[in-house]
Amino acid sequence: MLYHLFDWFKQSGIKIPGGALFLYITFRVLLAVLLSLVITMVYGKRLISILRRKQVGESVRELGLAGEQQKKGTPTMGGIIIILAILIPTLLLANLNKAYIRLMIFSTLWLGIIGFVDDYLKLRAKRLAQKQGIPYKKGDKDGLAGWFKIIGQVVLGIVVAYTLYFNKNVVVQREANQQLTISTEKEKLVGDTAMKVIDGVAHKYYNVKTPITTIPFVKTHEFNYSKLLPKALRENYTWILYTLVVIFIITAVSNGANITDGLDGLATGVSAIIGVCLGLFAYTSGNIRFAEYLNIMYIPNLGELSIFIGALIGACVGFLWYNAYPAQVFMGDTGSLTLGGIIAALAIIVRKELLIPIFCSVFLVESLSVVLQVTYFKYTKRKYGEGKRIFLMSPLHHHYQKLGYNESKIVTRFWIVTIMCVVFAIATLKIR
Repeated sequence: MLYHLFDWFKQSGIKIPGGALFLYITFRVLLAVLLSLVITMVYGKRLISILRRKQVGESVRELGLAGEQQKKGTPTMGGIIIILAILIPTLLLANLNKAYIRLMIFSTLWLGIIGFVDDYLKLRAKRLAQKQGIPYKKGDKDGLAGWFKIIGQVVLGIVVAYTLYFNKNVVVQREANQQLTISTEKEKLVGDTAMKVIDGVAHKYYNVKTPITTIPFVKTHEFNYSKLLPKALRENYTWILYTLVVIFIITAVSNGANITDGLDGLATGVSAIIGVCLGLFAYTSGNIRFAEYLNIMYIPNLGELSIFIGALIGACVGFLWYNAYPAQVFMGDTGSLTLGGIIAALAIIVRKELLIPIFCSVFLVESLSVVLQVTYFKYTKRKYGEGKRIFLMSPLHHHYQKLGYNESKIVTRFWIVTIMCVVFAIATLKIR
């Protein structure tokens, strides 16, 4: 809103001291980070007080883990403040006419509502059990059914895929004196050509509409999803394949973030670090000079997405003020499902989804630990009559708790691993 206001001032010839700053992306990104930090740190405390008064406390299963009893009664649903701290700076500072910004606002609201309903239903079940004098155990079928969450993630995947595949404003620009297609397939040219002056030299660009992504360690550095289909099916059915891929990524990453949210500050810190990575990807791919220097695809209007990502980083770091060990508030599914979905959608938008196993390695390993544990337990029980386990407990962070590691040490080391993976993911832009 502020962006549009100061842009209107400029178009109308009205000079406002310092108003031109609001038209620069870098300034708005920094302001978004600061504003989201203020919102989470100042109003986060008020939200915690409200949640305590409403008795929105966490119920903890008896798992025999160190410190689990101290977590009982800690307010949950703190993801509300993360969502607000993302949306308010974005609405104030971003160009709301951009398709990418609108898509991310929808993604945040959509998964935030699903997570909120899930947390609310669990809270209602807990209160009902207390009213009836029945012992309440976390893990009962008291929240949203798993299939309902999956449907919500599928719907988001369809919306993201449809927007990126069919929206006329979502394009990649290629320079005219370069080969128009890196794949063997002819890319669809859309709209008019664009002339851009870089360092005093005029360059001619074509708008290209094609389902491509960045593939690491390959010289061409790009991959066209249509190549996964037989030539006879590529023209009419690539959009179906692309939609299925997007649905899978959003569902997997969103659930991975949800599983990771098991220790104080773990999912929040990991998400903030990943946000820095995605912010760099968005800024470089959305800036024609950086894109040319790094020899990566140039995606017009993508730079505006840096403002949303700046708000995401600030919201996560600010939330850590209260979520770090010992946590004063938990984000609940309201926060974890939303953060995972946001990260997945951003990775797809910046065409870096094939790098997700690298910079989201913690989410991936946590999810795999659960899958391996459950699969191996069922297999051994069916074969030997007694189930056996690979880990002392899953997800993986609980395994280390069982080994006697302090909760803070586990979280810190997972952050360090994420930083290493993020640095490596960024380095893949030049490792070919």
